[in-house]
Amino acid sequence: MYNKDMEKLHIPVLLSEVLAGLDPKPGKSYLDLTAGFGGHAREILDVTQQFKGSVLIDRDEFAANYLKHEFPSSVRIMNTDFYSAMLQLLQCGMTFDMILADFGVSSPQLDEGRRGFSYQTDGPLDMRMDTRQKLTADDIINHYSERELANILATYGEEPVGRARMLAREIVHHRPVKSTKELADIVLSKSRYSRTHPAARVFQAIRIVVNGELEEIEKTLPLLPDLLNKNGRLGLITFHSLEDRLVKDFFKEASSFGEESKLEIINKKPITAAQVELVINPRARSAKLRLAKRN
Repeated sequence: MYNKDMEKLHIPVLLSEVLAGLDPKPGKSYLDLTAGFGGHAREILDVTQQFKGSVLIDRDEFAANYLKHEFPSSVRIMNTDFYSAMLQLLQCGMTFDMILADFGVSSPQLDEGRRGFSYQTDGPLDMRMDTRQKLTADDIINHYSERELANILATYGEEPVGRARMLAREIVHHRPVKSTKELADIVLSKSRYSRTHPAARVFQAIRIVVNGELEEIEKTLPLLPDLLNKNGRLGLITFHSLEDRLVKDFFKEASSFGEESKLEIINKKPITAAQVELVINPRARSAKLRLAKRN
């Protein structure tokens, strides 16, 4: 179970930029689709003091339990995926002045070896954000066909096709792969030096498939305007090009109907972390924030 130390371990990315973009004011309601360990939510609710009518969502049961312990009981905590949560909120007719989604993996998930997310910390091949689901990274790594693995690495890890096929072949050859370290070592053995860890893309690809991340984002985006009050603000933080492309295309489409548009884009280009943040929080280096306002 996570404890108070989790708050220190997880540094919310682009915090000052999120606060400037969402512009919280006293009494304004807030929806956090990926609340994690409450880094962004804590700062926003400190300003709004609007606990009743604000909702924090996270599919990770450890994060949800932490949120229930750390926030007032009048804040609604939902332990489910954000698409399912949004359907429930829409059915209840709820709307919000601010909505935020940070699509990244939280630091405690990465640092807790037994969760299996990290290529730098040894652990089981798990990678489930919601441990109640059946599919794990082990199922994919040890039971999917070589062709399926290659397709996953090329599509979701954005590995060149030739390299994806080679890595898939190596993984199959070394089965059974029993841990995250074993998987990372297989990738390392077939890689040249690079600034980022050669296994980063492989772990990204497997994690995306285990959790159905892109499908969930794709289903969720069209619902967001209906959860926003007039002039309400929306902030979406992505960490790789696959996520960012979905958000960028959605914003473009939702703002392309003139006066009939549901959204107005606030920042034409994504906001990235300042150098001062990168010094304290290197994981913010790939974060991109896009903002929009409800018409």
